[in-house]
Amino acid sequence: MAATLVPRTAKKLVELALTRFPVVTLVGPRQCGKTTLARQLVSAGSPNYFDLEDPVSLARLENPRTALQDLSGLVVVDEVQRRPELFPVLRVLVDRDDNPARFLVLGSAGPDLLRQSSESLAGRIEYIELGGFGVDEVGVARMPELWVRGGFPLSFLAPTDADSVAWRKAFLRSFVERDLPQFGAALSVPALHRFLAMLAHYHAQVLNVAELATALEVAQATVRKYVDLLEHLFLIRQLRPWRENLRKRQVKRPKVYIRDAGLYHQLIGVPTMDALHMHPRIGASWEGFVLEKVITESAPDEAYFWATHNRAELDLLLLKQGRRVGVEIKRIDAPRRTRSMTVALSDLRLDALYVVYPGDTRYAIDDRIVAVPARDSFRRRPDVLKGKIELPDNLRDPLPDDELAAWEGDCG
Repeated sequence: MAATLVPRTAKKLVELALTRFPVVTLVGPRQCGKTTLARQLVSAGSPNYFDLEDPVSLARLENPRTALQDLSGLVVVDEVQRRPELFPVLRVLVDRDDNPARFLVLGSAGPDLLRQSSESLAGRIEYIELGGFGVDEVGVARMPELWVRGGFPLSFLAPTDADSVAWRKAFLRSFVERDLPQFGAALSVPALHRFLAMLAHYHAQVLNVAELATALEVAQATVRKYVDLLEHLFLIRQLRPWRENLRKRQVKRPKVYIRDAGLYHQLIGVPTMDALHMHPRIGASWEGFVLEKVITESAPDEAYFWATHNRAELDLLLLKQGRRVGVEIKRIDAPRRTRSMTVALSDLRLDALYVVYPGDTRYAIDDRIVAVPARDSFRRRPDVLKGKIELPDNLRDPLPDDELAAWEGDCG
């Protein structure tokens, strides 16, 4: 079967970043499409392409300055976490008065893991995160399939559900047996598999480190270390709690989400949409899927959840350029105002509150709350919301006109 090339929104971001900085680092989980994107910019057979999992490339970089100093144009270094000592060499090269090159560096570890190695490039480097496919990349019509299979290209594009399940199973096995040990995980393979299964149990819930530590028979500090590592490797998202200056007891522990819906379904044993509809965790699955979509598309400066011990809560608080926007995620036919929404609007001084749901109609719930179909893009211009309020213009970067037209065509 011929490979399907899905255009990635991040490609334009990378091209723009390369006009601003001499080094751009594209980070994301393994097999999310970083290499495919880079090879659209520099062919794999070019002398400007280095794959650090290829022995030939490793041999070429035995003397990295010699190998790189005469290259011009765009140079790609793939899987840079295998050779973090390259970053100081890149600093020397890009600081040349007549520097003829730009460097696109690909990594399967998050910026926090790479930052210590790349700190010498401060002011010369920009980080861009690439995840799996998004709704705006595959089209609204395939959103249910994206929810079930997740956004990893080889899972989403698999010919059958069984092929998709087989790919995700193999990915998780490789992640546990290869990737985690590479970054210092010392627990046994069975313990790591059990750890992932337990984290999936906490998906969309407040994390209980003490309970995990007791079940695994390890110290709480060890659990925190591994949770942080999984976050740095893009498997999970820890959503931190927002603390407002209130005379109320507020939740202080983070919530945890398996970032890719397909991997979450693999961990809880859900192979198909029919199985998902029968599963008691369908609500948590929907919340995680929509939450990742909203955060990715809106690109906020910061994202939190908020909850009090009196059961008032907000699924998502987005901060950008001084504005506060709340997001509630519901899997119901017609969302209405709730007491929790009223409390969140008042206590958090929200500029707007959006209730994202599976329906087809945008409508105002009241003057500061709008129900928004999950299929709508938070990248779009503010007229996407036609209630009494609009999503603030500075909350998102709008799609270019050509991509906006294509998206509207997908919506019919």
